[in-house]
Amino acid sequence: MTAEALPDSLHRQPDGSRWPVPPADGFTVDEFFTLDLPPHTELIDGSLVFVSPQRNFHTLAMYLLEQGLRQHVPDDLRVRREMAVVLGRRNAPEPDLVVVKADSVAGLRQTRYEAADVLLAVEVVSPDSEDRDRDTKPHKYAAAGIGHFWRVEMSGEHDRPVVWTYECDAVTKKYVSTGVHHDRLKLSVPYDIDIDLTAIDEL
Repeated sequence: MTAEALPDSLHRQPDGSRWPVPPADGFTVDEFFTLDLPPHTELIDGSLVFVSPQRNFHTLAMYLLEQGLRQHVPDDLRVRREMAVVLGRRNAPEPDLVVVKADSVAGLRQTRYEAADVLLAVEVVSPDSEDRDRDTKPHKYAAAGIGHFWRVEMSGEHDRPVVWTYECDAVTKKYVSTGVHHDRLKLSVPYDIDIDLTAIDEL
């Protein structure tokens, strides 16, 4: 994100830092991408959402799934992590992982993807993001037409990842559950995927 903050939308914090204050009707996506913000800030319904420090599980689950997605990704697709996805005029969340069309990749300075270019969005749930990852964001992803969604949570006595998989109903624009995966994630959509979820123990 570039460092062209809006001078009339800044508010000085007690520590002297200055954070942007949304206009009465919220930030637009275009305004959002001009602000100087902490890494991984998201725009949800015109408001800024800041990310709290993550648990080790979050980092390792992302790494495990990213490597698994990359293993057999077709030539016409790409796997990206922590990239903003524009869903509309006032929404630009940042999924933990996305699978996008290769022809949507515009170079190393690219900061976002459009929803139409995303085949899969993945969210690894953290304590501070449970409501967003379980409810707010999947509803918005489905409404924007993103075909597949995975929700990943820590579960069981070994704190391993469990993956809930969903597919978007083209008529209702809502996600339909397609499975819950505990030790192994083996799928044929959006392409052939086979991930040993227990391998997180070795990372």
